[in-house]
Amino acid sequence: MPEYKKLLAMVIVIAIVVSSAFGASAGFLVMNSAQAQKVLAQIFSLPQPADPAPDTKTIQVQEDSAVIDAVKKVNPAVVNVVVTKDLPKIEQFYSPFGDSGNDFFSQFFGNDFMVPGQRQNGTEKQEIGGGSGFIISNDGLVVTNKHVVLDEQAEYTVLMNDEKKYDAKVLARDSAHDLAILKIDAQNLPTVELGDSDSIQVGQSAIAIGNALGEFRNTVSVGVISGLARTVTAGGGNFAEDLTNLIQTDASINPGNSGGPLLNIAGQVIGVNTAVAQGAQGIGFAIPINELKQSIDSVKQNGKIVRPWLGVRYVMLNETIAKQNNLSVSQGALIVRGDTRTDLAVVPGSPADKAGLVENDIILAVDGKTLDDKNNNLADIVAAHKPGDEVTLKIWHKGDIKEAKVKLEEYGQ
Repeated sequence: MPEYKKLLAMVIVIAIVVSSAFGASAGFLVMNSAQAQKVLAQIFSLPQPADPAPDTKTIQVQEDSAVIDAVKKVNPAVVNVVVTKDLPKIEQFYSPFGDSGNDFFSQFFGNDFMVPGQRQNGTEKQEIGGGSGFIISNDGLVVTNKHVVLDEQAEYTVLMNDEKKYDAKVLARDSAHDLAILKIDAQNLPTVELGDSDSIQVGQSAIAIGNALGEFRNTVSVGVISGLARTVTAGGGNFAEDLTNLIQTDASINPGNSGGPLLNIAGQVIGVNTAVAQGAQGIGFAIPINELKQSIDSVKQNGKIVRPWLGVRYVMLNETIAKQNNLSVSQGALIVRGDTRTDLAVVPGSPADKAGLVENDIILAVDGKTLDDKNNNLADIVAAHKPGDEVTLKIWHKGDIKEAKVKLEEYGQ
């Protein structure tokens, strides 16, 4: 080795030792051991040492999420309800007469000289709609919306989360709520846990699961309870119904979500998703599960919904309706006719008829509970009773106030 290189190497080593002892403030070059090895390797033409491996640590993130746990708990019991129906199969034909269906001439003249037409060629089963649902018993009872299974001529299939399919029979359609209960022939099924919708509060977390847009099965959306005791008019196609005391949520509810569960953070069902506000963002509605428990229990015990029946057709009054009809009373249930001659105000032979109620009477209160169009709807108060219960009605009749005792009967389905 040349003498100058040895001398230089000694200087560098001395510099490293001194800098370690006195620090950079003394004006010396500060190197770590790896840097010193590189310098010495360059001076003495030695192989360069490999760079040390970076000081890395593997970090494992575990997300202990209540939402994830709730979804895992409920997802196997959420189903897709498919609606099918035999519909005419239409085919196109060409004919010089347009509607005769005679294809003989097209063999000679071609379709360019023919008039197109359509004709029925039998029928075929087609999917016409669908919704969501959830299993409430391990032997195959499924809750969904009434408007999902409204067509009595259609056929219904329940598609499970594991792709299994079952034919479904509609056991009951709830006349007081947008609720229906189906039955499939299966055993040992996963089920949901019903919660307490009376205890929910605005601002608490909410989880919706359902068949979004009829295409994306078991879609999960998360939000909060954004309102309580809402009243809306929901409808579509041949269905329209006034729904009261609804839960409002900003968890996304899309077409196809109807009938699916609304959950609390513990994975309990607190509502049945039923409607979305058109033209709005983040406003959906669900029926409180507590309002449906009586109907659910009735189907479990009797195979049908057994509920009390009064037998009147009515509209809940407010100040606007009272002014329009020049009424002196602005609250209560006004007994009125429907749109057709058969839609009588009081059903003949009904409990209301036997108690002497007539068209244009106004039911002001039931057992001392005043009726109004927001919180105390007549149907909800009657539904809280059982067939055979006797109730006292306070009635406005042609300007006079009177009382009538009515024995509720079982509603025939």
